[in-house]
Amino acid sequence: MSVLLHISGVSKRFGGVQALDDVGVEVQDGAIAGLIGPNGAGKTTFFNVITGLYPADHGSFALKGKLYSPHSVSEVTQAGIARTFQNIRLFKEMSALENVMVGCHCRSKVGIWGSILATKRSKQEEQAIRDKSHALLAYVGLHDLAQHKAKNLSYGFQRRLEIARALATEPTLLALDEPAAGMNASEKLELRELILKIRADGKTILLIEHDVSLVMNICDHLTVLDYGKVIADGLPQEVRSHPEVIRAYLGGAAA
Repeated sequence: MSVLLHISGVSKRFGGVQALDDVGVEVQDGAIAGLIGPNGAGKTTFFNVITGLYPADHGSFALKGKLYSPHSVSEVTQAGIARTFQNIRLFKEMSALENVMVGCHCRSKVGIWGSILATKRSKQEEQAIRDKSHALLAYVGLHDLAQHKAKNLSYGFQRRLEIARALATEPTLLALDEPAAGMNASEKLELRELILKIRADGKTILLIEHDVSLVMNICDHLTVLDYGKVIADGLPQEVRSHPEVIRAYLGGAAA
């Protein structure tokens, strides 16, 4: 496998708190990489930095061997990274279909004037976006709920809808921030199958997740953060028994 995402030397400080300290992560093309750590370890801050929500104090960012600058979410999306959020961020008053169409529009070729004037090309593109959005809803198992408002979907379905919207941006890397949070056992099993399906269809995935069982079962590689620093990096079976990881999760006496 070749390296798809290469992040090195990322630091981020909030006042007197060093949230990230010289963090580096590599994600292999076609893999499911996990980023884990106890609460407050810096996982979501790292996601927010690499996806343009927070500016980094220092760091180098490369996707597919090409340097990118995560100055804004739109720039990162155009570069080929899409993400979901720990706290679901959907357009709750819009339908499931409309939510996915929003994701598709970031790749629109017709400019604002074409849309305003309703040119033939803009109408054709809008229909193509609608068709693609229906296909993505079917892909995540929500085709029958296309016209339902996002706020009326079950929690598990809202998670799937957010993934469909992220996929609509045609990402090279899909970053999932605790997608199993709040799910029951059956929903987690369905999520696991969906993530494996996405990877089997050629997407690379970077995953933050507190469910250690889920992470150990689907990730090809794990990076562990604690207090903003990388304390372990390797195969799941190696990380599981790493003394620093055990200490971070269970305390020094347990280690």
